[in-house]
Amino acid sequence: MVVSRKLADVVGLQAVAWLAGQDDLLGVFLGATGASEQDFRSALEDPAFQGAVLDFILMDDAWVSRFCDAQDLPYDTPRAARAHLPGGEEVHWT
Repeated sequence: MVVSRKLADVVGLQAVAWLAGQDDLLGVFLGATGASEQDFRSALEDPAFQGAVLDFILMDDAWVSRFCDAQDLPYDTPRAARAHLPGGEEVHWT
């Protein structure tokens, strides 16, 4: 799927909203990042934070499936969206 920056922003917001509603995963995210619930709420619209949420979701295929199924998105959308958000550039080691 080809994703524009505008669509990446939408997917980033969807990911944050989805994660906020996942009681089983939100605590894991907060623990892994060291963010508080207040940090989570205050950073909702920050593209870098949205990228971090997508990074978290992308860690597990089951989470990707759950998110994409809930948003009716193709399974490759989170990775494509992540590439357009801050810090999502692909690293070239050569």
